[in-house]
Amino acid sequence: MRIVFICHYFPPEIGAPSARIYEMAKCWVELGNEVHVVTCFPNHPTGVIPEIYKGIRYKHEMMEGIHIHRNYVYATPNKGFIKKCLGHISFMFSSVVFSMKKINKPDVIITSSPTFFSMFSGYYYSLREKAPFILEIRDLWPAAIIELGVMKEGLLTNILEKMELFFYRKSKRLIMVTSSFKDNVVRRGINADKVYVITNGVNQEMFYPRVKNQSLIQKYGLKNKFIISYMGAHGISQNLGTILKVAKKLKTDEDIHFLFIGEGAEKDQLKKIAKEENINNVTFIDSQAKEMMPDFYCISDICLIPLKNIEIFKTFIPSKMFEIMACGIPIVASLEGESADILKESNAALVVEPDDSEAIKKALLELKNNEVLYRQLKENGPKFVEENYSRKKLAEKYLEIISNI
Repeated sequence: MRIVFICHYFPPEIGAPSARIYEMAKCWVELGNEVHVVTCFPNHPTGVIPEIYKGIRYKHEMMEGIHIHRNYVYATPNKGFIKKCLGHISFMFSSVVFSMKKINKPDVIITSSPTFFSMFSGYYYSLREKAPFILEIRDLWPAAIIELGVMKEGLLTNILEKMELFFYRKSKRLIMVTSSFKDNVVRRGINADKVYVITNGVNQEMFYPRVKNQSLIQKYGLKNKFIISYMGAHGISQNLGTILKVAKKLKTDEDIHFLFIGEGAEKDQLKKIAKEENINNVTFIDSQAKEMMPDFYCISDICLIPLKNIEIFKTFIPSKMFEIMACGIPIVASLEGESADILKESNAALVVEPDDSEAIKKALLELKNNEVLYRQLKENGPKFVEENYSRKKLAEKYLEIISNI
């Protein structure tokens, strides 16, 4: 098949969307398919386009057999709702103007959302090419931005929801990343027979248990430290202020040190709080290339997965939890819902209430001081993801769904 995948994010950008699509596409190519990814020039999350792409409106590249069509985008840092929307809208137009006329006779067109506006270009392209239109939904938008308080419920959000449901109905298949998302859209009148769940997973050729990288330990002054890491977006969704409170409570434990690795809208404020409150057992590290993430996971003694305490996050499954488990690192997660259920089933994590700094602190100390429990969680993670969340197995299932159209 000739598969076209439209997505705002793709490597070298880091994060769950780019990793998911790249690894799926790579598997599909290995299985004999021709895969075209229509995306932006890389800029997420900093808003800075690399020099090699500056001044260019379109470029075709090859990566691991995947055809990559990079397009102009209004690049902006991952902060500020209006500017981010302008970036998304610019890609909606540029993907149609520059890329779509260069791909002949696609067999299927998949659009990954968010971003919401990519649905427009994907649907238009499917009509023009008379090809099946498939939607992959990684986030229920606009519901998520309402819950986060970015927009208030009203006329505009009602219009956006009607658009959302329009595209859901027009798609031949809906691919959801969680079972909760599927339940949500079926309750809102979408035919359950065309809705499938393909969760995020992990590439175990990249993420696996390994010895601590001593050069990283030395670089960041972490020798003889018990390292507790958070890796990922520093945004309102994660409520990392709660983790800073935990770090402050544990300042007297001199062997404990926290790493905050990544970028996001809240990072500057978090650094300011740490400085003003003299929380000196925290190191902030810039966003890292994907290939460095296993080493950062594996120098950690515990990894954190926090989510803000709002209703819609009960439907989310942070993809990093599969990577962490695959590396054999115990998790302390402060969240509820479907992801909490998975982590409890894995027996590779301790799960506490979201936004509860005292409960997070107690869980961290329990793991630090209970060697038997720590070893148990460490050993359970890799086995659990191999059985249930192998990216290769999920890619084969995904391909079967779209082939049957």
